[in-house]
Amino acid sequence: MVVTSSTMEAPVPLITSYPDRRRELQAFDDTKAGVKGLVDAGVQKVPNIFVHPPDAFDNNSSDKYKELSIPIIDLKGLDKDLASHQEIVDKVRCASETFGFFQVVNHGIPVTVLEEMLHGVRRFFDQDSEVKKQFYTRDHANKVVYNSNFDLFSAAAANWRDTFYCFMAPTPPRLEELPAPCRDIQMEYSKQVMKLGTSLFELLSKALGLDSNYLKDIECVKGLTFLGHCYPPCPQPELTLGATKHTDESFLTVLLQDQIGGLQILHQDHWIDVLPSPGALIVNIGDLLQLITNDRFKSVEHRVVANHVGPRVSVACFFSTSLMPSTKLYGPIKELVSEDNPPKYREITVQDFGSYAFSKGLDGKSRLLHFRL
Repeated sequence: MVVTSSTMEAPVPLITSYPDRRRELQAFDDTKAGVKGLVDAGVQKVPNIFVHPPDAFDNNSSDKYKELSIPIIDLKGLDKDLASHQEIVDKVRCASETFGFFQVVNHGIPVTVLEEMLHGVRRFFDQDSEVKKQFYTRDHANKVVYNSNFDLFSAAAANWRDTFYCFMAPTPPRLEELPAPCRDIQMEYSKQVMKLGTSLFELLSKALGLDSNYLKDIECVKGLTFLGHCYPPCPQPELTLGATKHTDESFLTVLLQDQIGGLQILHQDHWIDVLPSPGALIVNIGDLLQLITNDRFKSVEHRVVANHVGPRVSVACFFSTSLMPSTKLYGPIKELVSEDNPPKYREITVQDFGSYAFSKGLDGKSRLLHFRL
């Protein structure tokens, strides 16, 4: 059974700050085995460092919202004729302005590549802990970073999730620098996602009434960060979360999830499930795209619930150049502002935005507020 917010019992209120917390966090991090290491060791109770406050589980879906789902957009007609192409543009516009999320099918990436990518992530996390430890670090300058909770020592509560990530564009690592269990498919999948990203940014540009190359020309599709997530089975999913409520700092995110499910988005103050759809990829607007569209496209809060079933794996690809030093400034696109719709944000560099986002962690509060005029 997939546990959703609507099937959860109310969590037991426990204190997330206590004298031994820092010591317990350090002890967990020192194992370099992550949450999966706890599960593999047979943990029966969620450790206190992972227990979330009761308000983290607010706004669970009522019956009215259980049937809601994000739009599914078929890209098959992109090159068919002008009318079919325009219909897809209109659907992308509507989804980006309302849900901030949509799924794409017939996107050009073979199902075999999607499945092998998920297998590759599973293979990485299924390795012996001693093998994985060579990548375990909190030095984010490393070519490949594997750890549990990038904000482990600053978050109010840790998430039931382990992650490895690396930057795949514009300068990908050498093949031998990537983890052996997934290096070949990671290279191939990243190339395919970059190609899809180019098409998506063309659609988004047109949806804004701009030239089709506008977002590409301002380098929205230049950088790509690859994150492989593992959400191990949880003995007490009513006490913790796989990922706290947050938005993505990127221009755009492309997500590949397996069939277990657990992703939810906040729509009209209710959490709704993003159910897995075979062969589909999930696309969501990031903070930077909301900023440059002056709030026209929405970067929507989402989370991942913990689950008795697992491990759930997913791959999130963020289009952003956050770790590339650049003086290039981004602000609301001038063609989208007017006297009646003045700029809502100050100009910033992507690196500055990324640094602020990293320092905040997943604290459930919008990063965009910090940059509003």
